[in-house]
Amino acid sequence: MTYRLANVTSTALLTDQYELTMISAALQAGTADRTCVFELFARRLPDGRRYGVVAGTERFLDALDEFRFGDDELAVLKEILDPDTVAWLADYRFTGDIDGYREGELYFPNSPILTVKGGFAEAVVLETVALSILNHDSAIASAAARMVSAAAGRTVIEMGTRRTHEQAAVAASRAAYLAGFTMTSNLEAHRTYGVPSGGTAAHAWTLSFATPDGSDEKAAFRAQIDRLGVGTTLLVDTYDITQGVKNAVEVAGPELGAVRIDSGDLGVIARQVREQLDSLGNPNTKIVVSGDLDEYAIASLRAEPVDSYGVGTSLVTGSGAPTAGMVYKLVEVDGIPVAKRSSHKESHGGEKRAVRAARGSGTITDEIIYWADTPRPDPDSIGLKGKVLTDLQIPLVRGGERVAGLPDLHDAREHLARGLVTLPWEGLGLSHGEPAITTRYVNEPTAR
Repeated sequence: MTYRLANVTSTALLTDQYELTMISAALQAGTADRTCVFELFARRLPDGRRYGVVAGTERFLDALDEFRFGDDELAVLKEILDPDTVAWLADYRFTGDIDGYREGELYFPNSPILTVKGGFAEAVVLETVALSILNHDSAIASAAARMVSAAAGRTVIEMGTRRTHEQAAVAASRAAYLAGFTMTSNLEAHRTYGVPSGGTAAHAWTLSFATPDGSDEKAAFRAQIDRLGVGTTLLVDTYDITQGVKNAVEVAGPELGAVRIDSGDLGVIARQVREQLDSLGNPNTKIVVSGDLDEYAIASLRAEPVDSYGVGTSLVTGSGAPTAGMVYKLVEVDGIPVAKRSSHKESHGGEKRAVRAARGSGTITDEIIYWADTPRPDPDSIGLKGKVLTDLQIPLVRGGERVAGLPDLHDAREHLARGLVTLPWEGLGLSHGEPAITTRYVNEPTAR
């Protein structure tokens, strides 16, 4: 996969300057090659969330493949860094190992989502690019998963491109599809990631058929159907919705695919439109609603005759998809555990592993974090008698090379769908509450 960002292929400058000044100082101090372990995790979930969804792993690995300092990048850095550091960066290649939760995996507070092992300099420089990708994509996927759950099996369409940065929109489309959205309006996401795309017409289309004598909604509908067929979706709320539905049926007949409503009290209007469509002989014409929908609005429409939801602003902006809050922390240096002790920003020293416990029914109950240099916990010894433990991390990179056969976007989508079924029922609720399962540490060596 070629990394796409405004026609730039190198990802090396998608970073903060202090990553490189640290490398400069480490080269001078002789600590650049100390063997280190960094962990990426979230100390807590966003307020009100019961679970998070890991997304962006494949995009991070794509970015890692292109993390090279070529002539253009070095020309910029020569203005900032000393010659020795510039020379070191010119030869930069990540040669370490990376393990992590697979894409589409659920995560909870302190889950070791990504573990990066390598020399200090080669690993620390990946902090910003890893965080920017996983924080963004995981936030979108976590919000999208809640919307899919609220839709209870109905189609959800991603339509947020015009509400965010043009490149972020592509990543958001991918993350939404991973979380269960059916399609996207974004064609770059379709090209780059194979996300199914869709779209028909906006209000401007209907308005463009205005005449000196007034609007001609029928002409707009007829032209759309002539080109796209009767299975298309007609936007019926440009003028009067009742008349719009009547016009749509008169033009398209009983085979009309769908009508879309983008304004007003969607629940009330959907009921009225359904009754009108049925009375006009169009019981199979579906109703699509859009317009500032979020998971709460979708849930409130669950009892209404709505077939599909179009979601935009609330998915791709911070209000609907609050930051995942992930951090990238150094936890081990030359085998010595190190930890940050700042209030409310504590970390746990030492490389860690994680397993998840489930009942025989498949419902998950606990996430257990243990240290890599200690034995994998036995369920009986940690109060989980009869529970089944599943390892959560998988190898992603070995010796700087991506591991072959990693799950792709479609695998991640299926994995998340299976994972959501394993949550305790309250974990799928939209109300505020604690994380769906408890995360705890076990077998911490006494020397730490």
